[in-house]
Amino acid sequence: MRRDGSTLSMATRFATFGAGCFWGVELAFRNVDGVVATTVGYAGGHVAQPTYHMVCSDTTGHAEVVRVEYDPAAVSYARLLDVFWQAHDPTQVNRQGPDVGSQYRSVIFVHDAEQRAAAEASKADQDASGRHRRRIATQIEPAGDFWPAEDYHQQYLEKRGYQACGASLRA
Repeated sequence: MRRDGSTLSMATRFATFGAGCFWGVELAFRNVDGVVATTVGYAGGHVAQPTYHMVCSDTTGHAEVVRVEYDPAAVSYARLLDVFWQAHDPTQVNRQGPDVGSQYRSVIFVHDAEQRAAAEASKADQDASGRHRRRIATQIEPAGDFWPAEDYHQQYLEKRGYQACGASLRA
């Protein structure tokens, strides 16, 4: 959903991240200057037009994700990667905190070769940083179909006046 007061620039780009429950991840990105809009949804699966209940069945292959529309003149993809790493525990496999299932996996869906190179370098930096006791489990995959989640999931925490989403948001 578009941030209040923002205008659509012809130069915007997309970035797509899965880092656990999409509610808290969306909020983390919406607070970044240069982010024009966020949409929570589903990516990486093999079923067209999945619903939340289908994705939660852990049979569609989708991850809960946030698609970030951003102005690269105002915020870099590297900065968005930093927000991604801070917003979750990238060493957990198919879970974040109490949320368990492949839909909660840590994944970066890259939209082009430039994003792939940046994501791979950033992941290597995270692994080498010593900040994590375990290896980074984050997957890097090509961005394919993105299916927006149901309206009630969009800006879920903001609409309810929450500042964070349980254990899934560390930033």
